Amino acid sequence: MIANGKPLPLTKNAIVDREQALNLIDELRVAVPEEVRAAKRINSEGERIIEKAQEEAERIVARAQEQAAFLIGERGLTEAAESESRRIIADAEDDGDGVRQGADEYAAGVLAALEAEVSRTLHNIERGISLLEDRRAAYAPQPEPEPEPAYASDRAQDGLNYDAPGAGDEPVDDEGLGNLARR
Repeated sequence: MIANGKPLPLTKNAIVDREQALNLIDELRVAVPEEVRAAKRINSEGERIIEKAQEEAERIVARAQEQAAFLIGERGLTEAAESESRRIIADAEDDGDGVRQGADEYAAGVLAALEAEVSRTLHNIERGISLLEDRRAAYAPQPEPEPEPAYASDRAQDGLNYDAPGAGDEPVDDEGLGNLARR
């Protein structure tokens, strides 16, 4: 309509049919608002979807951060618990070593005291036995000394071998000297 309008000389303006222009504007008013409303509706729907997506993304990110913090905390707790358990075990082993050492020292002391007591008791027993043997010897009848045979002095002087095999009470002349002696 504007392109077909009559140009005004020496200007860039054109003459258009007023009625026709107003009708066209009315038609545009009726047509454009519906499309504008649809565009606005589409735009707002897009914005709502974007907002919802952003909320969902924020919720997912927050949940992921919470889960990561939980896992980090859980791992930290696990590491702390493991560290604490290692410390407790080391303390218990140290305490156990101290208790064992104390028990060993106590046992060594008790055994040394027992050894000293047993030694004293053994010494007393040996003294008692010796004393009893002395008493028994004092009360026991003394054996009479065996008399030497009468010929014992002759033995040494006659030179005969009284210990020779087959020797007895019969006279033997070992050296062939004619001296007979009794065995």
